[in-house]
Amino acid sequence: MPRDRRYPSDLTDAPWALIEPLSPAPNIGGRPEKHPRRDIVDAILYVVRIGCAWRQPPFDFPPWQTTY
Repeated sequence: MPRDRRYPSDLTDAPWALIEPLSPAPNIGGRPEKHPRRDIVDAILYVVRIGCAWRQPPFDFPPWQTTY
């Protein structure tokens, strides 16, 4: 389930529409994705913009191991 957008670094729908086609296609027949790709991108942008350590994003993002 996607999380609510609540940080200034979160992507809006317009930039996500430009970025989404550039992300690799999901593996057909493989294990389903555990975290939405948009949440992973939002977590990366949060860490870059805020300047926190990779291991210290808020808990509503995917685990740091996934975003690192």
